[in-house]
Amino acid sequence: MPLSQNSFEGYRMRNCLGRVLLAFLMLGALSVHSAQPAEKPIINPPPTAKDWAELGALPDWSGVWNPHISDQDRKHKSEPPPWNAKAAALIKFQEAELRAGRPTPLFTNCLPEAHPSWMMISHNAMEILFTPGRVTMLGESDPGRLRRIYTDGRPHPADPDPTFHGHSIGRWEGDTLVVDTVGVLPQVYIASSEAHGVPNQGDMRVIERIRLAKPDELHVQMKVMAPHVLTKEYETTRIWFRQRARKFDIVEGVCQEGWYAPRIDKDGWHVWVPQPHDVGGNRIPPP
Repeated sequence: MPLSQNSFEGYRMRNCLGRVLLAFLMLGALSVHSAQPAEKPIINPPPTAKDWAELGALPDWSGVWNPHISDQDRKHKSEPPPWNAKAAALIKFQEAELRAGRPTPLFTNCLPEAHPSWMMISHNAMEILFTPGRVTMLGESDPGRLRRIYTDGRPHPADPDPTFHGHSIGRWEGDTLVVDTVGVLPQVYIASSEAHGVPNQGDMRVIERIRLAKPDELHVQMKVMAPHVLTKEYETTRIWFRQRARKFDIVEGVCQEGWYAPRIDKDGWHVWVPQPHDVGGNRIPPP
C-alpha cells in the first residue's frame, strides 16, 4: 500500500534521526577507544652508572673455569639419573655398546652438548661474564656454546621458542645465583657421560644454584625435571675450578672445522675441503 505524504515524511524523519544517533554512537566509541592509553612496548633500558657499580658487589667469577672431569666420572656411577623403564633400556644398550668398543656417538655433527649436559659432562673450559641484567656463559667448544641468564626480573616467555640451551632467568640470593631454565629442545640429551644419555623428550625444567664453595671452586647444584624420561627429580652437583693464569684464556673452538681440511684450489684460493668421517665422528685416513 503506498504511503501517504504525512506517513512518508514521518518515515524519512525517523530514518534521519536514526542515522544521526548511529553516527553519534560511533563517534563516542572512537573517542573512548582513543582515550585508552596505547600499550607501551617492552624495551631493554640502557644501563646506568649505578647498574654497573652494583656489579662490584657480586662474587668474583672472573677467570677461566675448567670442569672437574674425574668428579664427573665418579658421579656417572654414584649418581645416575632416575631413568624410567624406557630410558633405562636405552642406557643399558649404550653401556653394552661401550663395552664392545662401539660407544654411542651422542654429540656428533657439531651439535652443542646443550643444557644441562654442558654443565654436567663438559670437558671444555668456559668464561662467565657479568653485565647489568645478565650473566653470560661462554664455552670454548661448539659453534654456539652460549648461555644467557637474564637477571633483570623478566619472566619466561609464555610460549618460549625451544633452543639448545633454553630460556634462563636468574636471581641472586646472597652470593648464590639461582637459575631457572625452560624451553629446551626435546632432542637435547640428559647425559651422564659422553656415551650415556637420553633425549629429554620435552617439558624439561632445570633449576641451578651456582656459588663459590671455595675461592677457586664453583659448585653447580642442579635439579633436573624431565617427566617423560625420569621417575623423579634428578639432583646432582658439578664442580668447576678456576684457572687465573692468562695462558688459560679460552680460544675459539669451531668443531665443524675438524670436518674439513685446508687446501689451495686450482685457482690458488685457500679453501676448505670436506673430509670423510666414520659414524663416531672420527676422520677416515686417506687411502
